[in-house]
Amino acid sequence: MSKNIQSIRGMNDILPEATPAWQYLENTARTLLNRYGYSEIRMPIVEQTDLFSRAVGEVTDIVEKEMYTFADRNDDSLSLRPEGTAGCIRAGIQHGLFHNQQQRLWYTGPMFRHERPQKGRYRQFHQIGVEAFGMAGPDIDAELIAMTARLWKTLGIRNLRLELNTLGTPESRHAYRALLVDYFTAHEAHLDDDSKRRLHTNPLRILDTKNPDLKDIVAGAPSLHDHLDAVSREHFATLRSLLDSMGIAYEVNQRLVRGLDYYTHMVFEWVTDDLGAQSTVCAGGRYDGLVEQLGGKPTPGVGFGMGMERLILLLETQGIAIPVTAPDVFLIMAGKTAIQAGLALAETVRDALPNLRLISNGGEGSFKTQMKRADKSTARFALILGENEVERGEIGLKPLRDGSEQITLSLNQVAQQLAVLLEKTQ
Repeated sequence: MSKNIQSIRGMNDILPEATPAWQYLENTARTLLNRYGYSEIRMPIVEQTDLFSRAVGEVTDIVEKEMYTFADRNDDSLSLRPEGTAGCIRAGIQHGLFHNQQQRLWYTGPMFRHERPQKGRYRQFHQIGVEAFGMAGPDIDAELIAMTARLWKTLGIRNLRLELNTLGTPESRHAYRALLVDYFTAHEAHLDDDSKRRLHTNPLRILDTKNPDLKDIVAGAPSLHDHLDAVSREHFATLRSLLDSMGIAYEVNQRLVRGLDYYTHMVFEWVTDDLGAQSTVCAGGRYDGLVEQLGGKPTPGVGFGMGMERLILLLETQGIAIPVTAPDVFLIMAGKTAIQAGLALAETVRDALPNLRLISNGGEGSFKTQMKRADKSTARFALILGENEVERGEIGLKPLRDGSEQITLSLNQVAQQLAVLLEKTQ
């Protein structure tokens, strides 16, 4: 007997009982983004590897350790996308969306990173990404953060806090980088292997280390805020003032640097203490040089990504009720004549009531079996059609949830009578 094929570790099936939460999150986000004027864009999940090496950074964990990279039959190096911003920018450059234009874009879909799977962290995970191009000021930064705050409020999510930082301009960061290298070099004997590897390639990432043994060393490091240029200071001060005026609370976290090389000026994270180690549910920042870095004209950009698995886990952890849309009617058909008449009737009713959620019995079965299926479906009513009902031009309607008595409807008036009944029992 052949062995059952299992899913790949860290790449999970989303089963029917789980999909209402996903649909709720997706639909809520889609509606909100549409209200803010964002348009959906859909990109391939496979891109040329060089896109991510150039955008994300060759000395990041993502590129060095986590990407799913392979050579195709033409010996081209391709990778499953580990994040969405690079692909969105590639598409924008390729199709002429950016030059002398403003764009507000969003996307959703799976991303891939070869990490150690654990709760809230998977090898295939799903994100909602939002990107805004052609706007250099902190006003759009503030609006993006306000939009995320509104999403949490709409979803009913609690206990999230906003952490905020500025990474300055590339010029100011370059001077700071030299100070950081000197500082950590003096403590090199106490650094872990990851930090030693980053010391001369990406020293800012040492500030974001999760190693508790390095906490005191990192705390003593020079502060980037002491070495910002005037432009960076003004951008960050204005952003903070805008958030204050909107009543959005935040904490300035000078050690927040994010794991991607392309950020400039503002970076932010929404974090929670309700999910253990996987505390970040939404993160992003500004990346004014990235479009040019990938071959486009200089174009300011800012955006964020939300981890859908973590947000859904947070909804569950906080006991937030997910709206579930149950069927309105389950159609029971007993006998060949009833099946023929019933399927035609179902389509007629659907034509008359486009929003009706009607399930027709499939696979025949006894009346008792079909009643069990109707009950299991969670439908509010069962329509019961047998050979005798067809002859009389009638159909039975039995309430399934409140114990009311079964009534008889005319086959010619089913849609009209159903519409009245459903409206009364909303």
